[in-house]
Amino acid sequence: MTSMACDKDGYFMNKTNKIRNVIPFILYMGLLIYFLLFAEAFRENAVDEYRYNLIPFREIMRYIQYHKTIGTGRVLLNLLGNIIGFAPFGFFLPCISRRPIDLWAATLFSMEFSITVEVIQLFSRVGCCDVDDVILNTLGGMLGFLCYRVWRKYRHES
Repeated sequence: MTSMACDKDGYFMNKTNKIRNVIPFILYMGLLIYFLLFAEAFRENAVDEYRYNLIPFREIMRYIQYHKTIGTGRVLLNLLGNIIGFAPFGFFLPCISRRPIDLWAATLFSMEFSITVEVIQLFSRVGCCDVDDVILNTLGGMLGFLCYRVWRKYRHES
């Protein structure tokens, strides 16, 4: 007998569906962690001195202000990449959770995970610890959750 649970929207999730949701989430998390901590291609140019930013919006404004010098591709990769990179996190959270997830919880979990990654980067001196990444990643998690809600509504109506 399969155990059934009803989510916040009234959808029944059995163990098989839960597993189908967890496997892509695990793959996504593995790729995300790889790109954030191990992928050389996505790192800033290596410098002798480790840099970090703890002032909100400093790097975001720098990227916007100097977009012609930095290059549009690099600006988009940094700003939109942080948002888009975390959108699946917000989308998958309600899919794998045992309890209902609302926008507030998705935002909080996204922020907590992003802070964890940034602290690891700070202490391991891998990548660049940046509070603006936390802001952009959290926004991405929120947008991912909102996409999930739209997807569920569309799925429910069809």
